[in-house]
Amino acid sequence: MIALQSAAARPWSLADLLAGFAALPFESGLRVERMALDSRQSGPGCLFLACRGTRRHGLEYAEQAAENGCVAIAAEPDGRWGQTDLARLSAELALPVVPVAHLSRRAAEIAARFFGDPSRAMDVIGITGSNGKTSVGHFAARALAADVRCAVIGALGSGFPGELDASGPTAPDAVGLQQTLSSLHARGAGAVAMDVSSAALEQGRVGAVRFSHALFTNLTGDHFDDHGSFERDAEAKRRLFRFPELAWAVINHDDPHAASMVQALPQGTGLARYSLEPNADLGADAEIWVKARRIEVLPFGLRIAVESAVGSGEVVVRLIGRFNAANLLAVLALLLTRGLTLEAALERLCDMRGVPGRMECFGGGCAPLVVVDHANSPDALEKALSHLRLHCTGRLLTVFGCGGERERGKRALMGEVAERLSDRVILTDDNPRGEAGDVICADIANGMRRPSDALIERQRALAIRRAVALAGPGDAVLVAGKGHETIQDMGELKVHFSDRAQVVQALREWAGRGA
Repeated sequence: MIALQSAAARPWSLADLLAGFAALPFESGLRVERMALDSRQSGPGCLFLACRGTRRHGLEYAEQAAENGCVAIAAEPDGRWGQTDLARLSAELALPVVPVAHLSRRAAEIAARFFGDPSRAMDVIGITGSNGKTSVGHFAARALAADVRCAVIGALGSGFPGELDASGPTAPDAVGLQQTLSSLHARGAGAVAMDVSSAALEQGRVGAVRFSHALFTNLTGDHFDDHGSFERDAEAKRRLFRFPELAWAVINHDDPHAASMVQALPQGTGLARYSLEPNADLGADAEIWVKARRIEVLPFGLRIAVESAVGSGEVVVRLIGRFNAANLLAVLALLLTRGLTLEAALERLCDMRGVPGRMECFGGGCAPLVVVDHANSPDALEKALSHLRLHCTGRLLTVFGCGGERERGKRALMGEVAERLSDRVILTDDNPRGEAGDVICADIANGMRRPSDALIERQRALAIRRAVALAGPGDAVLVAGKGHETIQDMGELKVHFSDRAQVVQALREWAGRGA
């Protein structure tokens, strides 16, 4: 859990903090030292923002917030909580309960005011898409390091590359996000590359962020269950490209939804496009464009011949997978929007290394090549296997499972993908939570034509060792699902577990077999 207040925040009077959002019906000398959207995070000196949720109203937790010592409550009126009800609650709790219309949408603005509107003091690069957000963010932060200290906010945590804080939520609420931005600025960040999910856009968590760049990677059906429809997911992502202060939009031209993202842009926003297609026509409306003329697969990396609006060149990187070529082109386009020459930008990309748990390579050469990836959807698993196959001269083995109590419909689909694209499949546990692991494995096997050919080893560490032991030089093993995670969630039991650490140990054991 992140702290309630960053070092950069200062106390506010309640009247000043809510000025323009609500008219206080009384004179108040109250000082607000903290803010919280979650009553469990409230405490002395705290303003509790009680918003209307999709299922419950924050006011249902007002008593807990008061018991924790909050000094006031900003409340969103609705059909159940009218002015009379709020006045009664204020009297019962003996503290101000201030009505704030549309608080769910305006909480981000109030939080930005409290923390000094930190995004105005930095370049904030918002990255949205079904896949690639984390890798693009980390690549961007590293590539920009020579010009500005760039932090990241995303699935792996927040902070600067190599020193991320993963203790807080990976998707902070509106208050937590402004607090994180404030803290990063106080630590010297001049730029931030940030994952922006559809949920963050729909719920208004990023509504008060001043984005300098918006970047679109792709749109797949991975999160259909989360958003109810493909179009709703697309519309949520388009919101990022309507932010009025955008300087640049960087768009994946190859995605079918690219045109709708471009149509959403405010007048005057610069447009940069990137593409993996050598014959793509990118220059009609884009001031900056880059595309891959040729992608050569190397045993441990890629050689990409690049053509752009400002010339051509080449980059060689120790990254695998065609999708990583797309991620690099996205960052290349971003660097060009900031005025770098093509030569300088390509030189920076040559230094890129894999992001932990994102197609991260271990072994290879005289040992099996083992790749750890976070792929936990049918589309992501298919991409990971298809791209890994290009770097594999022998057999391809896959170790994976599916999370419990989540998206049961994708399990058979992932089973079909794994069987079709692998030479051997080992099914195992992947955060089964409170669900029976045998049931999860059976659901996955339902998508396979020959389920009896799949090995089942519920203990994930043993499954990884078994796969590596079965592999030889020239073979490749994909360990999919958990990526960078360090906890195995088995319901009431949560244990430390790292695919990456288990792979390293399994390769040591493999190397020691012939000693």
